[in-house]
Amino acid sequence: MKRKDGIRIKLDDPMYRVAAHIMNKRMDSMNMVTIDIPVKPIADYVHRKRDEGGMKISRLAVLLAAYIRVIDEFPWFNHFVVNSNFYARNEIAVGMVVLKGGSLKSGGTMSKIYFQPTDNVFKVQQRLNEYIEQNRAQDPDNGTERMIKFLLSVPGLLRGGVKLFRWMDKHGMLPKSVLAMSPFHISLVITDLASIRLDSIYHHVYEFGTTSIAMAMGVNREVPKSRGGEIVHERCMPLGIVMDERIASGNYFARGFHRFKEYLYHPEVLEQTPDVIDEEIRKIFHLEEEVGADR
Repeated sequence: MKRKDGIRIKLDDPMYRVAAHIMNKRMDSMNMVTIDIPVKPIADYVHRKRDEGGMKISRLAVLLAAYIRVIDEFPWFNHFVVNSNFYARNEIAVGMVVLKGGSLKSGGTMSKIYFQPTDNVFKVQQRLNEYIEQNRAQDPDNGTERMIKFLLSVPGLLRGGVKLFRWMDKHGMLPKSVLAMSPFHISLVITDLASIRLDSIYHHVYEFGTTSIAMAMGVNREVPKSRGGEIVHERCMPLGIVMDERIASGNYFARGFHRFKEYLYHPEVLEQTPDVIDEEIRKIFHLEEEVGADR
């Protein structure tokens, strides 16, 4: 079955193929974990860049740049399952909620932002700035909101429209224009609950669409750790992470998130073009010549 947002793949492990039919819904296959990220390395990096030349790099930009590197090296993080079939996503799209006007009173809007596997932290910050500026406008050019308003414009259209979209999505028939507007067809959904002073949560991965991983940032907390035989407390940012376990094994997820933490311990490495990009990502994003030229 062809899709406009991914390439169908066949897995050698029969257990995964069987699991996709037994756990044919994401709600059946959700695994959850909290990862504590030390705050100091990221904060020191952000402050250092600001002192060097007034460059404003946000914590979110650092997190997303690190996550893109994980996808570069662990491409199954960008896989998804629809109708018990496995796909490699042909884009890196992140869904976010942005407050209009930066105010709680004005409500929020959700859409998605696109990245490339070769994006460094500076490019990620640039894309974030453009995305937030566009979506905080009084009348944002937001395809997601236009689609919602259209579905609400006629009584009964919303119910019928959603059913039709679900059926079309299941059979790979959603047009590219609808996929581009849908915040449910994404590599990652991320929410910053620390910005409204809330603890991290386990954000659901939507049953409709293709979202396989969700990440929620919570307020910083003190985490006890053993160092040199003593218990010390380290200030950390908790990340509540939900994963669709059908796309990868626990060991694969563990190695990927371990790498994620390594990048966040040393954010300066995210300034460079990635040294390692998996062959699957190189092929899907047509990076053979571009990456080869950087090495």
